[in-house]
Amino acid sequence: MAVRLVDWCWRHALAVVVASLAVTAALGWYAAAHLSLDTDESKLISSDLPFRKVEKTIDQAFAHATDRLAVVIDGPTAELAEDAVERLARALPAAHKGIVHGAARPAEEMYFRKNGLLFLSPAELEQIVERLVQAQPLLGSIAKDPSLRGLLASVDLVLQGISHGQAAPKDIEPLLAQLDKPAAAIAAGRTPEPVDWQGLMSGGPAKDAPRRFLMVHGPLDYGALEPAADLIGAVHATARDLGLVPEKGYRVRITGSLALADANFATVAEGVEISAPLSFLAVVALLFWGVRSARVVAAIIISLIVGLVGTAAFATAAVGSLNPISVAFAVMFVGIAVDFGIQFVTAYRNERFLKDDPRAALRGAAASMAAPLTLAAIATAVGFLSFMPTDYTGVSQLGLIAGCGMIIALVIDFTLLPALLALLRPLPEKEPVGLRLQGADAALRRHARPIVLAGCAVGLAGAALLPLMPLDFDPLHLQDPKAEAVATFMDLAKEPDNGVYHLATLAPSVEAARALADKLSDLPEVHRAMTVTTFIPEGQDEKLAMIGDVAMVLGPTLNPARVLPAPSPDELVAAIGKLAGQLEAIAPDHPPSRVLAGHLKAIAAKGPRAAAEYQNAAAAGLPALLSGLRRSLEAEAVSLDTLPAEMKREWIATDGHRTRVQILPKFDVQDEEQRRRFIAAVSAVAPEIAGAPISMEEAGRVVIRAFAIAGLGALAAIGLLLWLMVRRVLDSVLVLAPLVLGALATVIGARLAGIPLNFANVIALPLLLGIGVAFNIYFVVNWRNGVTDHLSSPTTRAVLFSALTTGSAFGSLAVSPHLGTASMGMLLFLSLSITVASTFVVLPAIFHLIGKPK
Repeated sequence: MAVRLVDWCWRHALAVVVASLAVTAALGWYAAAHLSLDTDESKLISSDLPFRKVEKTIDQAFAHATDRLAVVIDGPTAELAEDAVERLARALPAAHKGIVHGAARPAEEMYFRKNGLLFLSPAELEQIVERLVQAQPLLGSIAKDPSLRGLLASVDLVLQGISHGQAAPKDIEPLLAQLDKPAAAIAAGRTPEPVDWQGLMSGGPAKDAPRRFLMVHGPLDYGALEPAADLIGAVHATARDLGLVPEKGYRVRITGSLALADANFATVAEGVEISAPLSFLAVVALLFWGVRSARVVAAIIISLIVGLVGTAAFATAAVGSLNPISVAFAVMFVGIAVDFGIQFVTAYRNERFLKDDPRAALRGAAASMAAPLTLAAIATAVGFLSFMPTDYTGVSQLGLIAGCGMIIALVIDFTLLPALLALLRPLPEKEPVGLRLQGADAALRRHARPIVLAGCAVGLAGAALLPLMPLDFDPLHLQDPKAEAVATFMDLAKEPDNGVYHLATLAPSVEAARALADKLSDLPEVHRAMTVTTFIPEGQDEKLAMIGDVAMVLGPTLNPARVLPAPSPDELVAAIGKLAGQLEAIAPDHPPSRVLAGHLKAIAAKGPRAAAEYQNAAAAGLPALLSGLRRSLEAEAVSLDTLPAEMKREWIATDGHRTRVQILPKFDVQDEEQRRRFIAAVSAVAPEIAGAPISMEEAGRVVIRAFAIAGLGALAAIGLLLWLMVRRVLDSVLVLAPLVLGALATVIGARLAGIPLNFANVIALPLLLGIGVAFNIYFVVNWRNGVTDHLSSPTTRAVLFSALTTGSAFGSLAVSPHLGTASMGMLLFLSLSITVASTFVVLPAIFHLIGKPK
């Protein structure tokens, strides 16, 4: 049937090519118009698994908390970071209507900024109260005039007190030191650092880090490669417009699940832009080297393009939307389908050397390749389809598309490819097609036994190392660590209180959540267990009385009836010069005063520009400082009923009963052993938990299970297929034995190369089985047909160049900046190399030990 089909396509070559191109154009239009991309990573693992159901339940209970960007703003000081986040929160929705739906600070943070004093011990609170009262004159002056002019006026007021003997110069040395740092820098022509007002007020290092968070949400386009790209772009553009740039001491970064997913796909796309041209050039160059005919290369390339379009059309009809893994079907198709084309063309070239008639040569090629090529295509398809029964839906979709693509490639190789060869009429061969490896064949015959024994030893070593195969199912380890979202996430992960690796569960009520949190807090693996009652402080009455007293004293001071307008540049210069003169006049023998006076005089001499720079460094944080103080002195008695609504919304579900419990790990959960300890300890108390550690652990198990099911299933199915088609148990064993050896040797190679098994490269095993089956079948068929010099046969040439082209397609992935793609390319290239070595060396050695077939 194959011979007749090929012959018919030869005789009607023009009609076959025109019809094929017309159908390809129609299928290409169909695929382009209807094939979409779904970049939602949550769909890569089956939603029917228990841990996914728990995730879904929690997400539905707190739906508003999903699909948000986390914007991290680092400022020069806490006050300037506070000012920056407030400005960014106001500007974002106004500047990007339709893109940014909302920008809000975390409810817990805003709650603590108002009620944080209630969570201090009475002793700590008393110290803060005393310092605030002592700073009343300074605070009163800058409250009336929150500028450098008001600040310097307050210092002038203190100096007047010193002149009347009410204080000593040493009493204001901390204040003078803070003012002198930026003054000295500006006087020397350097960039100044802002004044740390919080450190000055607290009498020590600032406890409030100069970092703020903003949660941003907006519409997402999951049909695009980067669904949140517009949202992320809006944040960065607004930050630049507001001057929140590194040159001014700010750093605005974006992370969170959305940003991480976008960074992942952006890096994948960047890798494709690098690897795709490399792969194409390498494949074309190797084809030219292997077949030595531009016409033959053109026939193979056209066949590949037609097959790829047909496979894309099948994907459109079968799944409609590609996931982040199944988009790799194109690379897989080209890498493997090129093997089929090379095998057919090599057989044709060999027949063309032996026969003058090209039509007869083509019929001979069809007769020789019908069985092995069909068997190889079906076996490769089985290798891909073996992932379909697994819960790893991302790869199962890839398996379906690529598996059916193998059948499409087979059909094209027996229809379009012969027609193209008929039209292009490649020149006849002038020399045999095989490789000149007769010496290698002789060496294999002489050393067949030790080669087979060595292969068995390698297989046993690989089997022993199989349980120790390195595993890494942290999705972050697949991404470029330099990407903003990844680097920011890892930065936040260093501090346990940021909770990026927390676990969460739901309790039926607030009381049950409190009791569960108490149990979980007692676990040695738990850093902290939090629920809504965590935000209700103890001993409120005593602390509220202290806060009320200082509020009565400072309230009028912090809220003056009239605030002066901003000073002009000339007024700033005058204020700087005036304070310099006062320092020299009142404290001429006080070194800090004398030094500051000199620096202030230098700034005044430089004029308004230097004065404005000093204003930004010394006084820009004053409004935020005053605002924070006013807010903290407004603390009120807190109970569950009086908690802010936005706070309750983060911890109590929409049904008003179910309450979230958040558990933070004490150890580094990126370490596999510590992660498992943490999960085991928490799940013993609360079985239904979700979170990043659970996802990493359970998704890893899904992948391992998929790996095992696909590998064993592919072996069993391919073995059965071989037996049904060749009806010889020995032939089936001969095809499968090098495969098993190649797989076990790959384990050794992966260990030596330090390549762990991860979400991306797990497809290597079934792919290895499919490719290896194709290679081995060609050799077994040759052996059955009486071939004894296997390495010098045309089949070896075809397999070699097929392996080189496939290896170049896979190897090009290794240069991708996306670590997952790179690891997939490296493992595929490694496994392919070992498989080819097994086919070229071990399999012929086995043939020589067995002898001639019956």
